[in-house]
Amino acid sequence: MSTSVPTERETPPRTVTSPDVRCVGIRKTYGEVVAVDHVDLEVARGEFFTMLGPSGSGKTTTLRLIAGFERPDTGRIELAGADVASKPPYERPVNTVFQDYALFPHMTVGENVEYGLRVRGARRAARRRRADEALELVRLTGYGRRKPSALSGGQRQRVALARAIVNHPDVLLLDEPLGALDLKLRQEMQIELKRIQREVGITFVYVTHDQEEALTMSDRIAVFNQGRIEQVGTPWTVYERPATEFVAGFVGVSNVLERGGTRFTIRPEKIRLLDADGSGGEPGTIREAIYAGMVTRYRVELDAGGELEVVEQNLETSAPDLSAARRQRVRLEWSPESVFEIHSQAKEEE
Repeated sequence: MSTSVPTERETPPRTVTSPDVRCVGIRKTYGEVVAVDHVDLEVARGEFFTMLGPSGSGKTTTLRLIAGFERPDTGRIELAGADVASKPPYERPVNTVFQDYALFPHMTVGENVEYGLRVRGARRAARRRRADEALELVRLTGYGRRKPSALSGGQRQRVALARAIVNHPDVLLLDEPLGALDLKLRQEMQIELKRIQREVGITFVYVTHDQEEALTMSDRIAVFNQGRIEQVGTPWTVYERPATEFVAGFVGVSNVLERGGTRFTIRPEKIRLLDADGSGGEPGTIREAIYAGMVTRYRVELDAGGELEVVEQNLETSAPDLSAARRQRVRLEWSPESVFEIHSQAKEEE
């Protein structure tokens, strides 16, 4: 006999104190290619956790291991404290949202959202009520009878999200879900995703190669490189205090200089561009000046060696004379708090 699926309020709260996701020493190879190289990570309950990295860095493979689409060669994967390494995807308390939406084209929007509830044996009235609630959450009230082909890309992504959260999974896995959208819509959806995550309280594990996307939405970020995690931290920590040269260069734009055998990083917006007259600072010559709308980017060759990129906000409405800026002598200054020592690669775990 069919039974109604409990709503989020009716679902008994989990009593375990373990993280919602824990990966311990997971490794995955494809022939001689090491996709994931002994990764450890923990995702707290209710957290928006992002795995950030370039193509081939291991972030998507790690997500697929958590989802159960792949099996690790070694290591352990736990969800809410339970080892799920031997369980197939449909027996794990997770749902996944993909970039290509994966909607059923022959079904209406409402039927797509209801699908998981129907598989679980929910009654028709409960399915419709829960689907309507999910569509309202993603701001698609009244779209239930339309077909996916009648929707825009952003709307189809919202339907995919509604279908994924309607079952109230413990963890929602999102594999570059905004990658197919244009820039403006992608930025709007970033705000929407964070709003939805706060409202439903579900743990989100998000994969992206977009640094701005990660900084905008995340509670914490794990930066992947060549199958390993280089740094885990809040957006502020990852941006302001990069642990390695790779993180400094991949997350935003950063200057890396070496002085006295020590390598340090400083962000372009932390540097003050001053007239050459005066004392102190690093003297140099502007080699390039590029107008970029809100800011102007300068590349300065230092007398002491090396180059720094400097960003200045365009506060004036008059057009800048960039031709005159080139070859101009300047001084660069920054506060000691803006400089951070970095390492060439992530330190090994103790």
